[in-house]
Amino acid sequence: EVQLVESGGGMVQAGGSLRLSCAGSGLSFDNYARVWLRQAAGKESEEVSCISSSDGRTYYSASVKGRFTISSDYAKKTVYLQMNNLTPEDTAVYYCAAISVANCTVEASNGYFGQGTQVTVSS
Repeated sequence: EVQLVESGGGMVQAGGSLRLSCAGSGLSFDNYARVWLRQAAGKESEEVSCISSSDGRTYYSASVKGRFTISSDYAKKTVYLQMNNLTPEDTAVYYCAAISVANCTVEASNGYFGQGTQVTVSS
């Protein structure tokens, strides 16, 4: 069974930092790009960041670029999201995913998703 388990969420004041982790199991993720998405209450989900397994290139949404950093440890099947200078607008449930393409720029037909971790940023 493929599992993705997020951790590291919580409550932080504006300007603070959090580091999310996503531990994978049940699959070799060597050919899967890893993605972080978030969904705020009442809003559609947003892809926040992606890291390609093919070449390690990283991608960020405009809303987090310069503040968030995605990294991966493929040996541990774990992906991280370092979030700095958080604002209340970053409040959301954060999900990690493994999509069935090695390159973030290629549209995937399927993937695996974690259960999510809540991030709350107070002003």
